[in-house]
Amino acid sequence: MPEGLTRSQIAVYAVIAVAVVALGAKYLRGSTAPPAPPPAAVQLEKGARAGGGRVVVHVAGAVRSPGVYRLRPGARVDDAIQRAGGPTRRADLSAVNLAAKAEDGRQILVPERPRAARPGEPPPPAATAPGAPTAPAQPVNLNTATLEQLDTLDGIGPGLAQAILDHREENGGFGSIEDLAQVPGIGEKRMASLREQVTV
Repeated sequence: MPEGLTRSQIAVYAVIAVAVVALGAKYLRGSTAPPAPPPAAVQLEKGARAGGGRVVVHVAGAVRSPGVYRLRPGARVDDAIQRAGGPTRRADLSAVNLAAKAEDGRQILVPERPRAARPGEPPPPAATAPGAPTAPAQPVNLNTATLEQLDTLDGIGPGLAQAILDHREENGGFGSIEDLAQVPGIGEKRMASLREQVTV
């Protein structure tokens, strides 16, 4: 033991030496460990693998194999129809934009051409415009009709329908179809078109 050093001083030096060695070993281990990959890069790689850039569409209507199909990026509507087995013989491709880009999550509907009437078969009924009032199937009884029933008559709106109801209530009903001409707002021209649609 060197002269001039007490036991307590030697113990302090020993503790300091052990701490220095421990710190040096820890530093060496940290410098040799491989760096962790950046979190952003990991997330980007996962997203690219999961999505793949594919387009998923539902092909329906006049095709041979309707269903859900995955297409390459930039695919067109025509590509989707071909993946579904191609159009049927009755497909109306003029109603579809075959050159349009297939959009992810969309439905591609291929309509059918209207079937031509066979000889002796009545033609299909003409389409009625949405919201247009339909003519009554049988004459409307002026003495029992509701406002909604009167509103279905040609040229009769809610206002005139209410006027007919008011006239019926005030006069105890209609004795004949001609009494309808007494309702304010119903002239000769409108009366002529209503004769075939009403009864008493």
